[in-house]
Formats: sequence, structure tokens, C-alpha cells
Amino acid sequence: MTPRFSPAEADARWQAAWDSAQTFVADDHSPKPKRYVLEMFPYPSGRIHMGHVRNYTMGDVLARFLRMTGHEVLHPMGWDAFGMPAENAAMEKKVHPGEWTYANIAAMKAQLKRLGLAFDWLREFATCDPDYYGHEQALFLELLKGGLVYRKESAVNWDPVDMTVLANEQVIDGRGWRSGALVEKRKLSQWFLKITDFADDLLAGLGTLDQWPDKVRLMQENWIGKSEGLQFSFAPVAPFDQRIEVYSTRPDTIFGASFVAIAADHPIARALADAKPDAAAFIELCKQGGTTAAELETAEKLGFDTGYRMQHPFAAGVELPVYIANFVLMDYGTGAVMGVPAHDQRDLDFARKYGLDVRRVVADGDLTDPVFDGSEAYTGPGRLVNSDFLNDMDVAAAKRAVIDRAEAGGWGKGTTVWRLRDWGVSRQRYWGTPIPIVHCGACGVVPVPTDQLPVKLPEDVSFDIPGNPLDRHPTWKHVDCPSCGAPARRETDTLDTFVDSSWYFIRFASQPDDKPFDRAVAESWLPVDQYIGGVEHAILHLLYARFWTRALNHVGLIDLKEPFAGLFTQGMVTHETYKSADGRWLAPSEVTDGIETATGDAITIGRVEKMSKSKKNTVDPEPILDRYGADAARWFMLSDSPPERDLPWSEAGIEGAERFVKRVWKLVANHTAGGTSPEALTRAVHRTIAGVADDITALQFNKAVAKLYTLLGEAEKAKGMSDADMDALLLLVSPMIPHLAEEAWSQLGRPGLIADAAWPLVDAAMLVEAESTIAVQVNGKLRDTIVLAKGAPKEDAEAAALASEKIVRALEGKAPRKVIVVPDRLVNIVA
Repeated sequence: MTPRFSPAEADARWQAAWDSAQTFVADDHSPKPKRYVLEMFPYPSGRIHMGHVRNYTMGDVLARFLRMTGHEVLHPMGWDAFGMPAENAAMEKKVHPGEWTYANIAAMKAQLKRLGLAFDWLREFATCDPDYYGHEQALFLELLKGGLVYRKESAVNWDPVDMTVLANEQVIDGRGWRSGALVEKRKLSQWFLKITDFADDLLAGLGTLDQWPDKVRLMQENWIGKSEGLQFSFAPVAPFDQRIEVYSTRPDTIFGASFVAIAADHPIARALADAKPDAAAFIELCKQGGTTAAELETAEKLGFDTGYRMQHPFAAGVELPVYIANFVLMDYGTGAVMGVPAHDQRDLDFARKYGLDVRRVVADGDLTDPVFDGSEAYTGPGRLVNSDFLNDMDVAAAKRAVIDRAEAGGWGKGTTVWRLRDWGVSRQRYWGTPIPIVHCGACGVVPVPTDQLPVKLPEDVSFDIPGNPLDRHPTWKHVDCPSCGAPARRETDTLDTFVDSSWYFIRFASQPDDKPFDRAVAESWLPVDQYIGGVEHAILHLLYARFWTRALNHVGLIDLKEPFAGLFTQGMVTHETYKSADGRWLAPSEVTDGIETATGDAITIGRVEKMSKSKKNTVDPEPILDRYGADAARWFMLSDSPPERDLPWSEAGIEGAERFVKRVWKLVANHTAGGTSPEALTRAVHRTIAGVADDITALQFNKAVAKLYTLLGEAEKAKGMSDADMDALLLLVSPMIPHLAEEAWSQLGRPGLIADAAWPLVDAAMLVEAESTIAVQVNGKLRDTIVLAKGAPKEDAEAAALASEKIVRALEGKAPRKVIVVPDRLVNIVA
């Protein structure tokens, strides 16, 4: 036996062996039961980080375990490769986005392979591959044909200097993140997918996802946002002569209404702007704000008094002022809201700013005074007060009463509305999937024929001028109409990158050349049995993937609605943060014993936080793999913290993992073939087989690790170990530390690869303890313990206790007056 384990040599040797044998290539036609394990695929930024290591190690352990337990396992890997970072790199580094992306993919793939992950690399693709996005274009056209795609004008963030639409996160303090220009709201024609058609089904489907975290299902439920309310119209006060329609989820609070607010692009506001320059100026100011409800919640609330007044539907003589307000969006509801300041924080902030009435209409415990003088709106439950015929009703009853009266009076109707909005998929940028549409002056919107797909991105583009390179390309956008042959123009918008990740799991399962997927093959693998990824994707990515799967089902392409049967959201890998004496963030590699290595100055140690490039508290996996090997890195990622919690990185932790690997190797190196195990060790082995299997299945990897530490300790203390018990120990650790397991398996002369070996079987008889440890007391004080066969008669227990040398000494020659025996647990001698 080789006395020393070399991780560098073993890692390379066994990774090459797995590649050569195509060990982890999934067989579509296998008779074994199929299991699909998938981690969320990464963006190719150029470097993996410890978060990647943790995420993929968890999936890898499960995939290897499932193979060992007789399953055909699909465990693929690819790249979510379109997006803004590549265009930013093109501008900053003068390199083509494709060149930058594929170079990063090559670097990250090499790093991932060093971890020995059991991926089926034959199924690898990047979403920027024309072979992939061409099939995505075909699916888009199927959804268009099925009535799930449409085009309309929509408000966007427009940077007037860079001449591009900005995502919400690219607007910082109202300015473009790159140009610094004040961002404007503009109306542009955008492509939308009808996700709202599936709102009810998406909500109902959450009830079937019993292998998802409750918090994720709740987040999706809130995002979909089903609410029952009242849609009604306020009657105008002369001389104004137009009704204003609003929607409210809290019609019970109608007696607390003190104003009506309309969006800046509401028809009434636009008409007023034509007549009043100050109204037009205010509307222009509103265009510099955000475009989402979330942004508007945090922005300063601004309003313009139109001078119009509306009649309160119940309170005779009460007139409500009409404001144009920057916190109301035309795309949400009716573009107008009823302001109830005491019971809505946004409305309260607005009312305080403009000196409007704030009237309490829902009691907060014993607080019933109509004058509301608090700074936080009361949004909790209670009984109605100061509300005429609603007084003393609870909120639900009051809602129903107002809806009933509105419907009876013909001025309103009970309505269900959704927070969910249709998915705008247009992006005015180059590095994305071209939308396969041609615009013809005669024929209008014309789909690109499927035999002309993929519509490929042109290679010869420049980022020297702001804006979308596809718009200004001299030839690419000019094309003959597929319908009439006249000169026409390609759509220059590209698809939101969330589209790319909304169906990639289907393409992993089936990859024919002539279509996006083979239905029968895809359905044989789907849904994904275990999906693993960060909770930051809990809403949009997962919701869009659920919608896209339903959309494909709707147009008859797949018999599936839910793409992910099981979901696990792992915790982050965290590290201390460090700042230099002059306030710079420092990387852990720049710090030694509390000082900045380069300067010798004392540093400030900050909080333990999620590893991030901005705060430089990242640990590069490459030096860790060089020094400790892949198995130690994998073992540490699985140790200590429950996998759903954050894992603090520490040098002590990785060093402890390395010691475990060395201890296993030493046990193997000292093993004598043909030896025997004490019965207690064999029983421990079988307990561990059962326990570790349960822990891996439940994704409780830290518990499995703890059991394996215990078993290793018992094996080290034993004077011998049978071949069967040694093999079982190696099989148990092989999903976690596969390189050492393969090396040891080979050194022991076992046939084949341990990656292909079966999970050890549990001998049920070994799980039943044959002996009991019994406490022996004299006059209630513990004096000794004895070991007897489980179920030994009371007489045997009494005799063994009285024969103990310690008990004889404790009795000091006194005769026992009474002996109490509790079988298998206790002998109490009263002397």
C-alpha cells in the first residue's frame, strides 16, 4: 500500500479515468429508474467561487448516491451565457462579447472539472450557442402562434446619453449607471408573454410542490398576488365632467378616503398637460422616476393638484381632490387609486406632505379616534369605526358590504386582480437571443420562417457608440419580407435572458438537432427530481420556468406543467471582511494576523458576510485545490453547517477536512486483508449505512458527515477490520470524497471503479443491539455498569451485579435488603 496520499496526483488520475470511461454519461434508453439532479447553471464570469463549490458539491453527492442505489442519473452542466456583463466587457476591454464569454466558459469548466463533479459533460451547451438560441426562437414562434405573445407600448427607463433602455437595477438615484444622465420614462413598443393567463394555475400549482421550501412558495404566492377587491368609479364634481375609475383591495376603508391619485400618463393627466404648462412640467418630472411598484414605494411621494374634485360615493357633501402622483403606475390596475392615508403607508406619506385629511376607520386595539396622528399607517385587522353603516363590522364583512352596495347601485363591481403583470421580454441590446420577427410596411409583423432559423447575431458589431449595435448595423436588420418579398426590417430587440433559463432543463434532457427537444425523451426525465440553487432566484427565474413549461403544455409540446418536483435553496459561503487603515477593502490573501501584509498597518475586521467581489472577502478555490485537494474542499463544504444555512469559511475548517481525508487513507494503508471486525464495529458500520443513506436522501449532508466521523473513530479504535467493513466505509465516503475512495479501492485490489459500485446493503439483524449496558446502583448511587445479553432474565442481572468487584467493595460486607431490577437498564441494590 502506498504510504502517502497525494491529492494532486489522485485528483487528476481519477478525473481522467471517469472521463475515459464516460462514467457519468446518462443513457436515455436505460431500463433503470431515472432520476434528474440539476444545479442552477452559472453565468460564465470567468472564475468559480466557493459558493459554486458548495452548490455543485451538494448536487454531486446526491447524484453519485443515486447512481450507487441503482438509478440512471441525469446530472448535466451548461452556461447561462447571454447578458449585460459581456457587453460591458466589450466596451471596457475592446473585445467581442462572444470571445469574452467563451474564454470565460473554458476557464470555469477547467476549474469545475478539478472538483471531480459527476457531470454529463456530453450534454453541455451555452445559451449563446446558435444551436440553442435557434431552438428558443422556434419555441417563441410556437407561443406566438398559440396566442401567448403580443406587442404593445410600455414604459421603460431610457438613458438619453447612452440611448438605451436600462434595467431597474441600472438606474441609480434616478441616473444612468454608466452615463450619469437623468433617466427618462419613455413609451416603447415591447414584446410581452401572457404569463397572466396562467396566474390562477401558477398559484394553484404551488399547492402541489410539497418538496419546495415553504418560504419560496410564499414568495411566489405574494409575487403572483391574488387579491379580491372593488373596481368602481368616482363621480365628478362640476365643472369637471369625467368619472375616474379606481380599484381597491380595501373597499372597507372607503370612509377614510381623502384624495384620488392618477398616473402621470393617465388620459386625464395628459389632457391637463396640454392645457397647463405646470402640469406638463410635473409630468416630465415624473418621467425621471422609476418604472416599477417596488421603486415607487421608496421614492419621495410627489403630487400635482389638478383642481378637479370627485364625490365620495357614501359621504354626502364630501369632495376628494384629484392629484397627479408619481407613485401611481398606468400599467397597474386602472392607473388611478383611492388614497386612504390612515391605512396605507404610501398614502400617509403623501397626505402628510400635502396637508390632507387622515381619518382612522379601522380600530387599532382600543384606538378609535377619527383623528389619526401616527407616522406609521395601521394595516392590521380590527373592527370598522367612523364608517357609518360599516361600524363594528370586521374587515372581511365590511369589504363584502361595500361591494354589495356598489354592485346594487351600479357604480362598482367586486373583482379579482393580480399583482402579476405580463412578462416584458424585449431588451434593447446586442448580446441576447434575436427575436425572430420581421417588420414589413405592407404585411406588418411577420414571423421568421422556421427553416430560416436560427436568426444569428452578426459578428461585426461595434460598441464604440452608445445604444444597441443591432439598430445601427449597416446590413443585418435589412431583410426581405418572408411574406411578400418587399424590403423589410428585422426586429432589433433581443430576448430577456430569463427566457434562456426558462427551458434549459428541457434541452438538457433531450437534444435532437432538428427540434428543441424530443417530447418522449424529455418526459422520461422530467420533472427535475432535485433542483438546487440560491434563494435569490426564488421568484423570477422559478416563476418564469414554471410559466414557460405551462406555455409549452398549452401549445401541445409537452405533457408537463411543473418543471421542478424538488427544490433546495442552499445557504451562502461567508467570510470576514477586512479594511485597510485608509478604508480600502482587503482580500483575505492580503491580510496576515490582523495586519495588511504589504504595509504592516493594522486593519479593521468587519462583519462576516456573503462572499462578494465588491468587498473582496472571497476565497479563490484554485489555491485551496492546489494545497488541500478536491476531496478536502468538498468535505468542508458538506461539514458543520446545515446545507440550507450559511457556511462561514475558515482555515481551521479546511484543515480539519484535510485531516479527515488523511485519516481515512491511513486506515486503508494499515488494513490487513482477511482481517475481522469486532461485532460492535460491524454493527456501527450497518447503522451508518442506514443513517447516511437517509441523510443524503434528505439533503442533510452535515448529519451524514457527522456519522462518518463517528464511524471512522470507531474503526481507528478497533484492533482489526474485515474486508467487508472496510469496503463499506469506502463506499459510504465515496460520494463526498470520490478521489480518495477510488485510489483506496484500487490499492485494495477491488474490481472496477468505486463510482460504479453499488451502495452497501444493510443487514437488518446488525441494527438490533445484542447487548445492553446496565447501570448498577447501591442505595441510589451509581457504582458500576455491567454488559449483558439484551433481554437477560432478572436473576442473571442481579447475580452479575452482586458479583461485581466494585459492588462488593461498595457494600462493605453488608447484606442487600432489596434488589430492584429494571430489565436492560438498571439494577438498584438497597443495603
